[in-house]
Amino acid sequence: MPTVISVEHLSKTYRLGQIGTGTLSRDLNVWWAKTRGKPNPLLRIGEVDQGNRNGDELWALRDVSFTVEQGEVLGIIGRNGAGKSTLLKILSRVTAPTYGKIKVKGRVASLLEVGTGFHPELTGRENIYLNGAILGMSRKEIDRKLDEIVDFAEVEKFIDTPVKRYSSGMYVRLAFAVAAHLDPEILVVDEVLAVGDAAFQKKCLGKIGDVAKEGRTVLFVSHNMAAIGSLCSKSILLENGCLAFSGATTDGVSRYVNLDEVSNFIDEHAYFSNLYFNDSNNDSTNELSSSEGFQVNFNINSMHDLTNAVLHFTLRNSQNIVIFQDRHRVKTLKVNDSVSMLICLRIPPLNVKPGGYSCAVKLLAESDGREIRVISKAYPLSFVLNDSHDLSAPGILMPLIGWSIGNEHNL
Repeated sequence: MPTVISVEHLSKTYRLGQIGTGTLSRDLNVWWAKTRGKPNPLLRIGEVDQGNRNGDELWALRDVSFTVEQGEVLGIIGRNGAGKSTLLKILSRVTAPTYGKIKVKGRVASLLEVGTGFHPELTGRENIYLNGAILGMSRKEIDRKLDEIVDFAEVEKFIDTPVKRYSSGMYVRLAFAVAAHLDPEILVVDEVLAVGDAAFQKKCLGKIGDVAKEGRTVLFVSHNMAAIGSLCSKSILLENGCLAFSGATTDGVSRYVNLDEVSNFIDEHAYFSNLYFNDSNNDSTNELSSSEGFQVNFNINSMHDLTNAVLHFTLRNSQNIVIFQDRHRVKTLKVNDSVSMLICLRIPPLNVKPGGYSCAVKLLAESDGREIRVISKAYPLSFVLNDSHDLSAPGILMPLIGWSIGNEHNL
């Protein structure tokens, strides 16, 4: 597939502090005072100058490079403030980069915020034509898509009502419908689907999948890892404005989930070691049967005994959905620097779907009057099925349910 987006050494910096005073004459007065070494004439008596100073810069993006092929659905993940929205705004030509360059082949439709590009005084119908014109569509093209857009957005009764009277859910439904139906070669979707209800979110995700099947490209930002996992085969992870990962979505989601857990120990006075799994035959393996139980084993190492300890165990699937959690309280763990404590968890048969999973363990305790907090990294494991199941059935669990059908006396 040809490359439709190429990002090379992209960086964006913002200067913090006050940019201007509001009028040109005031800006000139401040500049003239500064050149003569005088204080800011607009400050009140005793007020400290909080204007721009050298070094007061925020790097929203720093040296980010990646490519996107035609028809690809790229997931962009990261914490709040990682630079995701800044990246999309640069790709959508809302703002310019400080350094680096981008090459975009095709028409881009962006849905960055709720109601972006909508005029509050115009009706829904008028805003459809306005947005279509902004995207470079002719009136005939918009006419041809109008009924489909209105039907998808479910705002037929309010299409001739000014959008300032729309709820946030109606806003985002109409905005997404316009962006998705006006045939852009590249669709950019920021975290806006959270505004809609569950049924509309499902419809939007289905539409994004349809757009990708038509050979168009989608950039999708979301904190919903299940949506990222179902739609995106490739993802990039941004961390503090830098590209921390680019590759398969399953690996990217795992890396994102464990940003705080990249090390095998967090507290310098205690740590986990030697985590491994045993199957029902007591053989050590990371590939387990879903219909049989297994055992999780790990060691706790500490310089001193641990008191008021709480042990946590969490199992997640590849979409970061928690399958189950458990915790266990221990009054005292007798450990020292030469003897570690072996912990064993016996997990009953889960009957989950086959695929990749991960588990993590956490310890909260006290030692010599100080709090101890240890979190393991995510350990990968996979489940296979030895029994015949309908793998196409929806859901996470696959319990073996017995059905009985008959009259009331025979059941």
